[in-house]
Amino acid sequence: MKKIKNICCIGAGYVGGPTMAVIAEKCPEIKIHVVDLNKERIAAWNDEDVTNIPIYEPGLHEIVASNRGKNLFFSTAVDMAIHEADMIFISVNTPTKEYGKGKGMAADLKYIELCARQIAKVAKDDKIVVEKSTLPVRTAEAIKSILENTGNGVNFQILSNPEFLAEGTAIDDLRNPDRVLIGGDSTPEGQAALNALVDIYAHWIPRERILTTNVWSSELSKLTANAFLAQRISSINAISELCEKTGANVDEVAKAIGTDSRIGPKFLKSSVGFGGSCFQKDILNLVYIAQSLGLEEVAHYWHQVVIMNDHQKRRFAHKMIKTMYNTVSGKNIAFFGWAFKKDTNDTRESAAIYVADYLLEENAMIKVYDPKVKHHQIQSDLNYLNTRTAEENQKAVKSENCPYEATKNAHAIAILTEWDEFKALDWQRIFDQMLKPAFVFDGRNILNKEQMQAIGFQYQGIGVGE
Repeated sequence: MKKIKNICCIGAGYVGGPTMAVIAEKCPEIKIHVVDLNKERIAAWNDEDVTNIPIYEPGLHEIVASNRGKNLFFSTAVDMAIHEADMIFISVNTPTKEYGKGKGMAADLKYIELCARQIAKVAKDDKIVVEKSTLPVRTAEAIKSILENTGNGVNFQILSNPEFLAEGTAIDDLRNPDRVLIGGDSTPEGQAALNALVDIYAHWIPRERILTTNVWSSELSKLTANAFLAQRISSINAISELCEKTGANVDEVAKAIGTDSRIGPKFLKSSVGFGGSCFQKDILNLVYIAQSLGLEEVAHYWHQVVIMNDHQKRRFAHKMIKTMYNTVSGKNIAFFGWAFKKDTNDTRESAAIYVADYLLEENAMIKVYDPKVKHHQIQSDLNYLNTRTAEENQKAVKSENCPYEATKNAHAIAILTEWDEFKALDWQRIFDQMLKPAFVFDGRNILNKEQMQAIGFQYQGIGVGE
């Protein structure tokens, strides 16, 4: 079995950066180059002040500080890193297509193909290529075809090694995962490549937690895992609407069913809706694959998970409008949180973006406080929707560096991210400086309804009857 001495990771994003940092920490004998064409991103990874790295993830900057410049390097020298590497991880973005066949559902694989062609052009000796990005089933076949037909007579082995990271806990997930999944060919060469990657993870992960499959099972397992998790969230959110109409409490219902060992308690927290880069994208990809194979019933089943999630975000905004006397025009609304979940600065598909968009359509004025999301990212997220001009978004949506500044003269507060610090705020102080009646719409159910009402707030959570 070939001993891996040099690793190249193409893509310095939310997957590539943390994954390679932990491998560098656990495998000091392996030299790791994380490469990306985005010069600003690489510059941020190399910032002398390691707290300025482009990704906020608890524990990440400490690992980068300990290993950067020793066996962990960040650069834009893609060709050099490919040439030196024994193993190449592909960790580039696979967004949903915005054009052509499969628009709005299929994964856009143009960056994956560009990576494959670059590897084929540069590689002069045998390489192990690892799919780390989330990909449709049988993508490895396309990568292998490109490598074998446009390469330099080099032998390539393709492995699938999907990530199962939860943002906010990614470092813990990498250091102590439930499982590591690796898919490879059944040929002797394929098994040797697979074992080379197993050996890397075995530096710190018990071998019984390292699962090996064929490539296709590995690719499909990632999509299926995300679909099942998102399904649970949409299911409990569907029940939350029923709870509001019947006087039930969705948290009590979730606790009751979560104690059933057949169901379990995880991913039963009702909220304004799920976000992030994976769930919606992967489900829509699964829907597209099913449709492409003529499996219409399968496609309709999984598509409903996304439909329910969109409904939950829209319902939250409409409830705000209805509660505030059917108009938010000219009203000041403070948003607590913009990231899609706590302990990350990732805003992709965040519920806050869509709730803001609905309220802006009704001429609301919004001030955002998020401890880790910068103003330019908030504006970029809104501009991406193309609902209104950038100038209109800039005028209607402001950012504050302090939660108390965000709530001065506000008519209402919408809690869109479950940051722990929101629970520890001086809510009496906030109430005193708001316009009355002072509304709190808790999209994450993190506050105590009775305590908030005792202060004087008009409080509404998710899935709680009037």
